[in-house]
Amino acid sequence: MPKQQVSAPRGGPGSNRLRLRHTAAAWTAAFSLILTGCTGDGAGPPTGGSTSVGTGTPGTPAVVERLDLGLQIPWAAVFLPDGTAVISERDSRLLKAVRGGRSATIGELPGVVPAGEGGLLGLALSPAFASDNLLYFYFTAERDNRIARAVLTDDGDGTYTIGPPEVIFTGIPKASTHNGGRIRFGPDGLLYVGTGDSQRREQPQDPNALGGKILRLTPEGRPAAGNPFGNAVYSLGHRNVQGLAWDSTGRLWASEFGPDVNDELNLILPGANYGWPSVTGAPHREGFRDAKVVWPSTAESSPSGLEIDGSTAYLGALRGQRLWTVPLDGEEAGNPVAYFTQEYGRIRDVIRAPDGRFWLLTNNQNPDFVLILAPQG
Repeated sequence: MPKQQVSAPRGGPGSNRLRLRHTAAAWTAAFSLILTGCTGDGAGPPTGGSTSVGTGTPGTPAVVERLDLGLQIPWAAVFLPDGTAVISERDSRLLKAVRGGRSATIGELPGVVPAGEGGLLGLALSPAFASDNLLYFYFTAERDNRIARAVLTDDGDGTYTIGPPEVIFTGIPKASTHNGGRIRFGPDGLLYVGTGDSQRREQPQDPNALGGKILRLTPEGRPAAGNPFGNAVYSLGHRNVQGLAWDSTGRLWASEFGPDVNDELNLILPGANYGWPSVTGAPHREGFRDAKVVWPSTAESSPSGLEIDGSTAYLGALRGQRLWTVPLDGEEAGNPVAYFTQEYGRIRDVIRAPDGRFWLLTNNQNPDFVLILAPQG
């Protein structure tokens, strides 16, 4: 909901203080009622949008290995064709390569200006990586958030070299928080980008603004043909998109931070409006798409990285310090199930490795580690 402004009343100093106290109290009560009406009260367990979808989890996730690599706030990971994991570190600006349980620095990326939640964030491999060797990355620069790509070269001795970055998209608003940052190539070969509202609450509902959106771009960074608004915007009304993944039939799902209440897992449709800042969660308001899963208490979730395997979505939880699994059935989602609650701390990303195992990146303010889960199914 838009912020309410309180103007100081006229009169003497004593009168001002009394009136301000009464006015502030009245506005506080009114705003609480308005926010509750829009978003719910933060009470109750997390719920899926359909009671007909069972738990559906293929098996209990089990940790089979822990890699203590001394990582510094790792944010995202991708896997190269040879099985090497490439990991971004938010604040250090570094790319790390992990293979055989060991970590090596690839290089520091120029132009990255870490601050707050900003820095070196999402990674994506070119769909044609076997021929073009391009690695894409989302980063916070001096004045905005940007997307760049660079050639990643295998040196042949187990090390890699990153070439000069080519910036392909600029102008995504930045702030100390709500910078978005997740990027991923879809089944259509196009680059999908999750952005945050950068604390600019007017942006998510503006189809011509880049904040609070999912964008869809060509590999060269141009708006994709067929986008619903004739620009880079694919969907709108988001607060801070953190995860992107496709199910087996090509449906796009996204995880998203709520405010004090109502974290979300959304099924993304082109041109759809997901409500922020007018609504969050699933209030059944005309003109807005309801979330498929709602976590009323953000203390239990703050969902970040998202992966989908079979009919199950896997979400890392930051504030919630756990791994969530969500059964999926077509366009519907069932009730979430939590694992590893407060055992390993904050989980930033969930990535399915080529061997079927899952990698979880922790974010516990250094040093951080990787948890490897047995293949699911």
